[in-house]
Amino acid sequence: MGGAEDGVPRGAGANGHGNGAASVEEKLDELRRLLGKADGDTLRIVGVGAGAWGSVFCALMQDAYGHLRDKVQVRIWRRAGRAVDRATAEHLFEVINAREDVLRRLIRRCAYLKYVEGRLGDRVLYADEILRDGFCLNMIDTPLCPLKVVTNLQEAVWDADIVINGLPSTETRDVFGEIGRYWKERITAPIILSLAKGIEASLDPLPRIITPTQMISNATGVPLENILYLGGPNIASEIYNKEYANARICGADKWRKPLAKFLRQPHFIVWDNSDLITHEVMGGLKNVYAIGAGMVAALTNESATSKSVYFALCTSEMIYITHLLEEEPEKLAGPLLADTYVTLLKGRNAWYGQKLAKGELTLEMGDSIKGKGTIQGVSAVDAFYELLSQDSLSVMHPEGNRSVAPVEMCPILKALYKILIKRELPPDSILQAIRDETMYDPRERIEMAQGHSLYRPSLLGQPRVDAKV
Repeated sequence: MGGAEDGVPRGAGANGHGNGAASVEEKLDELRRLLGKADGDTLRIVGVGAGAWGSVFCALMQDAYGHLRDKVQVRIWRRAGRAVDRATAEHLFEVINAREDVLRRLIRRCAYLKYVEGRLGDRVLYADEILRDGFCLNMIDTPLCPLKVVTNLQEAVWDADIVINGLPSTETRDVFGEIGRYWKERITAPIILSLAKGIEASLDPLPRIITPTQMISNATGVPLENILYLGGPNIASEIYNKEYANARICGADKWRKPLAKFLRQPHFIVWDNSDLITHEVMGGLKNVYAIGAGMVAALTNESATSKSVYFALCTSEMIYITHLLEEEPEKLAGPLLADTYVTLLKGRNAWYGQKLAKGELTLEMGDSIKGKGTIQGVSAVDAFYELLSQDSLSVMHPEGNRSVAPVEMCPILKALYKILIKRELPPDSILQAIRDETMYDPRERIEMAQGHSLYRPSLLGQPRVDAKV
C-alpha cells in the first residue's frame, strides 16, 4: 500500500518524490541497518490501537515512508465489530463531500457508494472499515490517508519490528498481556514506542507509580531499554494538518536518537531525552488538572479571570507533585507547562470537564466517550489521589508542625477525586476548591516544595536515598 494518494506521499511531486525524498529513504535505510534488516526483508511497523493520536501517528508514517513498499510496511490494529452509528455516518458523508480530494479518492477506489448507503441508513459501516479509507472514528472531521488495517491482533504483531502503543493506559496492560503470549517464541525483542498518557497506582509493598511502558515491559518481557515514550504539547488533528509541532521521545540511548531522527518531519520536530518514566508521569498529571479547567471554564462562562485563578492554583499543585517525584524538578517545568497549556486549550480532558459541568455528560456514562475515546484523566485522578494519600509519604504541614499526607496540600486534586471518583460532590464544587478563603497563595505552595526535601524516589520505583544534609 502506498502513501496518501495511490502511492504518492503527501506533499510529494507528480513523480512521487518531494524535495526531501532522498533524505527520507536515507533515514529509513539507516534505521533498517540498526535493526539488522537484510535487503528484501521488510521493516514492519504496527500501530496497536486506533484512537486519534494512534491513527494519526501511523498515518504520518504511511505518508512519509509508505511509498517505499519494498523496504517498509505500516499497519494498524484495531478491534473489529465496532459499528458506526447513523448520526456519525451522516456527518462522515458531509465531511467526504466537503473535501474534493477525499471525494475523488473514494470514487477512484470504488469506495464512495458505501458511504452513500451509510448516510441513507441502508447499511452499517464499521470502524475498521472506515479506517481503511482514512477515517478515524474518534476524529471524523480530519480525513487521513488510507491505512492498512488488521483486526487480528496476533497477525498484526507477531513479526513486528516496531510497535506503536496507541492504546489508552487503562487498556495497555491487558492488550500487551495478550501480545506477550504471541511473542514467547521470539528470538529478538521488538522496539515499542508508547504514546499513552496515564498511570496506575501500586500500594504494595510501597506506594509507587506504574507507567504504560512499565506495564508493557511487565506484560511482554521486552526489556525497558527497548520501550520508549513519545509525548508533547500537540493535538492529533492539527499535527496531521501540518501545524508546526514538537514532541519528545524518551528512553534508552540505544534507540531514542535513531528513532527521533526517523520520526522527525519538517512540521513535526522530535527531540530526545533519557528520562523515560518521569516524562510519562507528567503526561498523565496534566490530564488530571485539565478536567478541572474545563469545569471552571464552563461554570464561569469562560471567565478569563476565573480560568487564570485556576491555572495559578493547579500549576502550583503540579509543581508541588513534581518535587515529590523528581530530584531536579526544574527540568520538567517547560515540557509540563507546555503540555498542560495545549490540553487546556483543546484537549479531550478539558472538553470532558466542560461537558460534565454543563450537564451534557454524566459520570454514569463512563470515561469512554463516543467520538473522543477514553478520557484518561479520570483514572489518573484516582491513581494520583490514592498514591498521595498514603501516610508513608507524609510531609510537614506549614501550620501546626504536623505531618500530613501529600494530598492534603493539593485541594484541587482532592476536589476532583470527590467529584469524579467518589461522586460525593457535584462538578460546581470545583469552584469552592479555588475560592477557599483559607487557601494559600500558590507561590507559598511552590516555596514549600522548594524549601523542603520532598523527593520520594520510591514513587517512581527508585531506591531510597539518604536525605541531603
